[in-house]
Amino acid sequence: MAMSRAVPNLAFRRLRGQLSPAEFAAAVRRAAREIGEQVACDPRYIGRVEAGEIRCPNYAYERVFLHMFPGLSLADLGFSAREAVRGRRSAVAAGPPPPPAITTRNDEESDVLRRAFMTSGTATVAAASLGLAGSAAAIPAPRGTHRIGEAEVRAVEDAVRQIRLLDDRHGAGGLYQAAAQPLRTAYALLDAGTAARRSTEDRLHAGAGELAISVGWLAHDSGRLDDARSYYAEALATARVAGDPALEAHAFCNTSFLARDAGRYREAVRAAQAGLRAARPLSSARLLSLLTLREAGAWAGLGDRTACEQALGRAHALFARGPGDGDPEWMSFFGEPELEALEAQCWSALGEWGRAARHAHRATVLQNPHFARNLALYRAQLASDLAHAGRPDEAAAEARRVVDALGDVQSSRIRRMLATTQQLLATAR
Repeated sequence: MAMSRAVPNLAFRRLRGQLSPAEFAAAVRRAAREIGEQVACDPRYIGRVEAGEIRCPNYAYERVFLHMFPGLSLADLGFSAREAVRGRRSAVAAGPPPPPAITTRNDEESDVLRRAFMTSGTATVAAASLGLAGSAAAIPAPRGTHRIGEAEVRAVEDAVRQIRLLDDRHGAGGLYQAAAQPLRTAYALLDAGTAARRSTEDRLHAGAGELAISVGWLAHDSGRLDDARSYYAEALATARVAGDPALEAHAFCNTSFLARDAGRYREAVRAAQAGLRAARPLSSARLLSLLTLREAGAWAGLGDRTACEQALGRAHALFARGPGDGDPEWMSFFGEPELEALEAQCWSALGEWGRAARHAHRATVLQNPHFARNLALYRAQLASDLAHAGRPDEAAAEARRVVDALGDVQSSRIRRMLATTQQLLATAR
């Protein structure tokens, strides 16, 4: 089927004025923070909007743009109506809708994702898996001597974004198997393909490595710790081959988290410190803060209160520097709620349950409901801390809130935490 050519968005280009794409992207991110949204806007996104590739922004970007330009509509900004982009018909005229088209563009929220968010339970995860299957199909498989271009690289990057988006809403359960296929295709491209430009090859390495980390995280959250360890190691090897410190820091960050969950606390300390060494040239205080929190959690697991408190102090100081243009896209989840939750985990490991509960409660209050899996995780952490602190009624109430939210969230980690809390409550009774 022939594709219609994109029509440049001249209205949006005029609104950018004299700002460079990078400066305008930074302004978009600042505006998002003002209204509590989190968007990973960069110069490439601005370029795609102005080129007409993004005919209608997703809902998060829509709220940000309307905040930036009060009094203007999406049409004034040069965008098409969402219904026109989706090709929807009225329910009266069309009857039941046909199966949704699968698209891999994170910037134009796919109908697969929309349906996944509106349903629940097994149907939700099935629809989400269809979205990941679409990502796999969109990455061209190598044939003979394959020339890597923009289409292949963008398909890999979009697959990474789609996995993260689905995981934020639903957790890893049911997504892990579907996510493995686009990863295999991405690494097949690396093995078989050649790129016309070094920048294209670097982006493919980075995309494949980030995809390996994303699939590793799905394994991690599903309780498949050995699989997760293998995927994180694959990402780290890719980072080393490509000389990519950002990817290396991300791989070490997740490796430290995994080692802590597996009870390998010395390894968790070393991985966090290696990640810090890789991240220092990247000009991202938030990334350094997260890695330092990983180190703090590992020290807490070892029972070293002094080292843990010192690391927490450094993490808070780094976090206080605020977000920056050098923050990686994958860190969209890391805000004040995650900071509070990770500190709660430290105090839990040190047996200070009341203090842990205070931080876990702050995490639940501050968390954006968009991150449904993380919100359920924070509440499960709070329920556990309250149960350990001898406050069973509050713990039971919080656990019920988690259970009520689990229709759309499938995470083995959360369910294990709830099972432990249930045992604690049964013992208390």
